Amino acid sequence: MMNLLLAYQSLGVVYGDLSTSPLYVYSSAFSGRLDEKESEETILGAFSLIFWTLTLIPLLKYIFIVLSADDNGEGGTFALYSLLCRHAKFSLLPNQQAADEELSTYKYGNAVHAVGSSPFKRFLEKHKKLRTVLLVVVLFGACMVIGDGVLTPAISVLSSVSGLQVTENKLTDGELLILACVILVGLFALQHFGTHKVAVMFAPIIIIWLISIFAVGLYNVIHWNPKVISAISPLYIIKYFRETGKTGWISLGGLLLCITGTEAMFADLGHFTALSIRLAFTFFVYPCLVVQYMGQAAYLSKNLDKIPNSFYDSIPEPVFWPVFVVATLSAIVGSQAIITATFSIVKQCHSLGCFPRVKVVHTSRHIYGQIYIPEINWILMILTLAITIGFQDTTLIGNAYGLACMTVMFITTFLMALIIIFVWYKSIFLAGAFLLFFLAIEGVYLSAAFIKVPQGGWVPLVLSSVFMVVMYIWHYGTRKKYNFDLHNKVSLRWLLGLGPSLGIVRVPGIGLIYSELATGVPAIFSHFVTNLPAFHKVLVFVCVKSVPVPYVSPEERFLIGRVCPRPYRMYRCIVRYGYKDVQRDDGDFENQLIQSIAEFIQMEAEEPQFSSSESSLDGRMAVISTRNVESNTNLIISVQEEDIGSSSSIQSSKSLTLQSLQSVFDEDNPVRRRQVRFQLPSDPGMDPAVREELMDLIQAKEAGIAYIMGHSYVKARRSSSFVKRFMIDILYSFLRKNCRGPSVALNIPHISLIEVGMIYYV
Repeated sequence: MMNLLLAYQSLGVVYGDLSTSPLYVYSSAFSGRLDEKESEETILGAFSLIFWTLTLIPLLKYIFIVLSADDNGEGGTFALYSLLCRHAKFSLLPNQQAADEELSTYKYGNAVHAVGSSPFKRFLEKHKKLRTVLLVVVLFGACMVIGDGVLTPAISVLSSVSGLQVTENKLTDGELLILACVILVGLFALQHFGTHKVAVMFAPIIIIWLISIFAVGLYNVIHWNPKVISAISPLYIIKYFRETGKTGWISLGGLLLCITGTEAMFADLGHFTALSIRLAFTFFVYPCLVVQYMGQAAYLSKNLDKIPNSFYDSIPEPVFWPVFVVATLSAIVGSQAIITATFSIVKQCHSLGCFPRVKVVHTSRHIYGQIYIPEINWILMILTLAITIGFQDTTLIGNAYGLACMTVMFITTFLMALIIIFVWYKSIFLAGAFLLFFLAIEGVYLSAAFIKVPQGGWVPLVLSSVFMVVMYIWHYGTRKKYNFDLHNKVSLRWLLGLGPSLGIVRVPGIGLIYSELATGVPAIFSHFVTNLPAFHKVLVFVCVKSVPVPYVSPEERFLIGRVCPRPYRMYRCIVRYGYKDVQRDDGDFENQLIQSIAEFIQMEAEEPQFSSSESSLDGRMAVISTRNVESNTNLIISVQEEDIGSSSSIQSSKSLTLQSLQSVFDEDNPVRRRQVRFQLPSDPGMDPAVREELMDLIQAKEAGIAYIMGHSYVKARRSSSFVKRFMIDILYSFLRKNCRGPSVALNIPHISLIEVGMIYYV
């Protein structure tokens, strides 16, 4: 029953794009030189091609094979890449740790059959250039999906409103264009409300649309040419190419539009189940589309002059306006789905360290994963309007759209072949057979799409190239900066030599030092120790990082460890997020951190393997569950709600100046706040050293928490080549200055933020 409900819901989210393809497939395929070959035989041959393309790619490849390659229920290009990185050392992210492999979502399938000794696997792991090529291929696929986010709204909306040109009171091309632009602006302007606000209407719209086109198609088959059913035979494909020759091959660039939106079945898997998507497509979407294409072919076989507006001309006059309204609404639904998918792709690219920091907004409190990115939304809107106004022709936009969609499918086929070998542990010959079969089909379509590069096909290539340049520069600069931090870490032996006081005055409070390093002490810390006369009594090195899994459960998010021996009061906290996780500003990070450190201190005393001896440089780390602050047994916790501006019962040792600044800040941000206070239980059996350390932690929390970050300036070394200096000093610097700052991205309160300047010569 649950799968049937999910199948119903998936119709509105997954199939909007695929189900609106009949609006423009035949008109795109028969544009250009093919109009000289128009005949009943070519129309039936085109339908036969559409039928077998729908059967082999969406049905056979995606429904029966690709949907099985989910990553803990998640789908899409990044899910495949994530699986590969976990089963072979393909990842280029430098901050991965052995502890990440213990995550519950890390393991997949039965590891008993692991082919660790496979020569092919060792060959790929050994050559970094091949791993870089794999990442570039994945990012190129992601860029093509972003290109889809620009092209889908343009072609869908323009095709749907073009129905007004077949009515008695025809609109001019200019009026049609203005109407399409108004709809597009409205569509993008509504994005910040979130999909969930209007999602209730999505499934019924697509269901009505599919039933409508099924009924129209069935009517046309019966009324115009019942013999069209025989065109299901692949013999008609042979006749088609015999009749049309090279122009028939070129027409494949238009016919492939019948499967645009197919990738959404896999990419949107995370919101549904594989069974629900299979049920919806196999028993509802697929039959409706086949009958509609068959009906259009039946109509066109007897009305060859109607090809330019084949869909709307084939609709019986009494039902024209209802179908037109539903078609326009369906085009908007299809566009909405790809825009939302684009937001997810950009978020996942950022998790890989391949996209500048952008603002990510949750649009639903209940549906996890629904996000909105303002900067990307407006960029998409400007590009979509530019495409719509620039081309004003669905055939040219279709050329671009087809190339983008087929490229993504091509990349999915390539990654699936690797999944069959490294994740499913199947024979390399089976993977080769899969690769050859589908690459042969998709390769023919892709070659036809590339022929149309001069007629609009250049658009996704240009868009993808621009986004690829941005991603590569950001990834290159970020990796260089991380490597600088890695090679300039502070020697912990030097810190041990300074003693527990670090050679300075240790004042009350907690200092959270943010760094991208998962191990070691960042160079920025030595700046403080050597230039400031005082530092906080408790120090925590915080690293927020992404791991190659879709989600990290709250119980496994925090890794806590100790830096230096106990008297130093220095700890490490690694906060882990999956590539589909979004950091929420829940305002409870500080309390969770204190709870986690307290639990670690207690665990360390009870389990000697976690203790850090005097000679060790970095203690072992433990996963600390932080689901519920009140569930902790080591500390007594009192929680109270208070209005900002009311007097607090908790005394603080912050200076009067800082307290007054805090009150001004609170007055400008009128919200209710949770006050959490920690106390030690009266347990006479507690180790005195543990009690003293916990008391220091509680007192430091009461004194206040400061967030310390480096305000870094990345510059290329003087000895660097001109290309490197141009990339780092100009392009990477431009991206850093025009993206969100790390403190904003990490939801760090400005009132408690300390930034120190540091130049990175990479």
